[in-house]
Amino acid sequence: MLTIILIAVTAAVSWMAFERPAVLQRLILWPPAIDKNKQFDRLLTHGFIHADWSHLLFNMITLYFFGRVVEYEMTRFIGPVGFVLFYLSAIVVAILPTYMQHRHDPRYSSLGASGGVSAVLFASILLDPWMWIMVPLPVPGFLYAIGYVAYSFWKDRQGGGNVNHSAHLSGAAYGVMFMLLMEPSVLQSFLVQMMNPRFL
Repeated sequence: MLTIILIAVTAAVSWMAFERPAVLQRLILWPPAIDKNKQFDRLLTHGFIHADWSHLLFNMITLYFFGRVVEYEMTRFIGPVGFVLFYLSAIVVAILPTYMQHRHDPRYSSLGASGGVSAVLFASILLDPWMWIMVPLPVPGFLYAIGYVAYSFWKDRQGGGNVNHSAHLSGAAYGVMFMLLMEPSVLQSFLVQMMNPRFL
């Protein structure tokens, strides 16, 4: 349920930003606004706006498929608020390396939920690497994760735009570390599952 709420809020804010450029300009991660104006909220708000509908759809489909698994498990260990805080903190943590790199660059900007979504995706893969999804053909979750990262690297190398594809890797690392710190036994379970493929 919380995953659906996060998707709904992100879609609503993104839609608002599509229609109102002033909203996008206030929420986007733009280093000078943080460095000079102390608008630190941009480290989080950039994760609720997107470049276009395809960017939004790509992130929200990924969050829908994998967020429910992570939400269920995290709620068992740290409660529903813990899951929401995990997702929100992932958005911030994933953008920090890029922000530090560009903090004095007024030409740089970034937006999108990619960092938080990537954290959820990789946390989910640790829990159930053989969860099959339709995209549109059936693909096991761990292969989807590999494709997600490969796509991110490809788009990042292409350059252009203000979608921070490099945040995917930071988000992925955060998702894995958070999950293992929360419940170390997840690693052993992951290895056992990888050794025992589960087909459709």
